[in-house]
This record gives sequence, C-alpha cells and structure tokens, in this order.
Amino acid sequence: MKVVKLELQERSYPIIITKDDFKNLAGRLKALALGNQAFIISNPIISRLYGPGLKTALSNVGINSVIYNIKDSESSKSIAQYIKTISKISSIDTKKRLFCVALGGGVVGDLTGFVAATYKRGIPYIQVPTTLLAQVDSAIGGKTAIDLASGKNLVGAFFQPKLVYSNVSLLGSLPARQISSGLAEVVKYGMIIDKDLFAFLEKNYQKILNSDKESLIRIISTASKIKAHIVANDEKETKGLRTILNFGHTIGHALETATDYTNLNHGEAISIGMVAACQIAQEIGILEPKVEQRLIDLLVKFNLPIKAKKVDLKKVYQAFYRDKKFINGKIRMVVPSRIGHVIVTEDIPFKIIQKIIKRSIS
Repeated sequence: MKVVKLELQERSYPIIITKDDFKNLAGRLKALALGNQAFIISNPIISRLYGPGLKTALSNVGINSVIYNIKDSESSKSIAQYIKTISKISSIDTKKRLFCVALGGGVVGDLTGFVAATYKRGIPYIQVPTTLLAQVDSAIGGKTAIDLASGKNLVGAFFQPKLVYSNVSLLGSLPARQISSGLAEVVKYGMIIDKDLFAFLEKNYQKILNSDKESLIRIISTASKIKAHIVANDEKETKGLRTILNFGHTIGHALETATDYTNLNHGEAISIGMVAACQIAQEIGILEPKVEQRLIDLLVKFNLPIKAKKVDLKKVYQAFYRDKKFINGKIRMVVPSRIGHVIVTEDIPFKIIQKIIKRSIS
C-alpha cells in the first residue's frame, strides 16, 4: 500500500494506492466519520462485480449503503441524469448522515462529485475509481462536471473528495482498450513533468499491459503524486500550474465532442491531442522531431491511436471554438519543449492549429 496526501489545509485528503480488499477502506471511512448512510453511484457491471463486497465491508463497520446505477457512457454526464440522481438521493435522505461514494470510472466520478457539490450545498463524498484513467487522473483534484450538447464539462464545480481509494485489483475486469485509455494520461504526466516516468513506461510497457500489479502501483502512485502536487499548488487553475494538465486535451476534447463521445474514448482522444500538440510545437520551432517520434512509438506500444478516423472537420472546429480555454479570441494551448517540460501559450496562430487538426484526421 502507498499513501499520497493531497495538501489543501483543512480540505487535505489521502490517496490510497493498494491491491487489498475493501476492509481497509471501510475502516478508514469509519474513522473519517463522514456519516452512516452511503449513497453509492456506480454502473451495472461494476456494481455487480464489486458492489456486494463494498456493501458488506461498510455494513461491518456500521455504515448502511444503497447502490444507484447509471449507464456507463458519457451520456450519463447530462442534466437529465443529474436531476434523476439528485431526486433519488432526496428520496432516501432521512435523519441519517449521508455521504456519496463514486464506484466507477471517470463518468461516475464526475457525476458523483457534482451531485455531492450541489446537494444541500455540499455533502461529503469519496472516490473509488475502478478504471486506470480515473485512478491516475479524474478521481484526483476535485474537478466535477456534467456535459452540455455544445461541449464537455461545461457545468461543474471544484469540490474535493474526502478520500481517493485506488485499488489496482479492481482493474482486472477492464477490457484492454480501457487500460490503454488510462495509459494515455500516464504518458501525459511523463511528457509534462517527469522524464523518468516516461522512460519507465518505455522500458516496462509490456509488464504494464500485462497488468503487473507492482508496475501498476508504481505508475499510479507516481501519477497521483504529480497530480496531488499540482492541485495543491493551483487548485482552481488560477496560477497557470494546473493548466499543464491540459496537455493533449484541447484538441482531444474537440475530437470527443465532434464524435458525440462515441468513436473515441477519452484516452484515445488525448493520445491524438498529444501528438497534435507536439506537431504544433515543431511548427513554432520549440521541439525536435525526435521527441514526437518517441511519443508516437510509446503510444503505439500502448495500442493508442495517433490520428482520428471518420471525424467531421467542421464539427471539430466548432467544438474547438467553444472550448472553455478559449479566452478573448485566443486559445490557451499546452505544448512541449522536451520530454518532461511543457509551456502554456496563447500566441499560436489559428492557421497553424487548423493545419495540425487537419493532419490529425485520416
């Protein structure tokens, strides 16, 4: 077991990286005294696999629980699903002290966090991420959101969980495509701030793809430390530090929106977006071509795409313009100068961005 602490004064919380069962989690929740009624938001597959074990562990420490399932797709991050979930919570909310548990991937985590942030002006919640993508990224940092038809994560709040419990044993049920998706975010951390992590991924990619638990614990704990450090120093993205986490996400989010969140999963879109960011960096003369090639080689080893297929270019541009990082007619882009270092700039001509977006679609 490894423990990473995200330091936010009175809102600090631990990130537990382990391969043990839910007994340890239940004990920690009892000690935190969040309440005696857990509202667990999950999806049908995950709740069938892990719901009984979690409910039993909670019951053993005197915490009642109810599981509420949502569809396992980006469509669940909608206003309609948010209202349904809030209504369900209110129907069971009695005199018992209630808290939320996100048992699932990024969609479950985002919705649960936003529900917790807004129900009764805020109730406690914890993250129990069951995908690699969520364990290394979305479950950490308190960004909660739902989508609108015009774009992803346009309605949300910063609201920190009380605990993140990343159990690598829960990753065993994931399809290979979902593991690859999560690895895109790990590659991102290597590109933006940790060249040693990038080199570890290059050397140990086969063990990671084979779900070697010790390798997974290492990359998850490393990613968690990086994310925790960045969030602790720039929680609400006002100082520019947290912005570097958007590497690959600006064009990646546009691709997701343009395909209605169906053709590409998040990690695949970010993979394409990172390659595009490298190409933009070369266009403005700050990156050597060999760096892009190292990135491409690693992404290919992790079975991730470097170009999008069957995407409407016009829709990509429309989504790009609506991105919340578009400020005063300029788009804030994160581009690399070398492995382990990126810069944030608003000075990239849109004609260069258009050129690279076209190149990113086959």
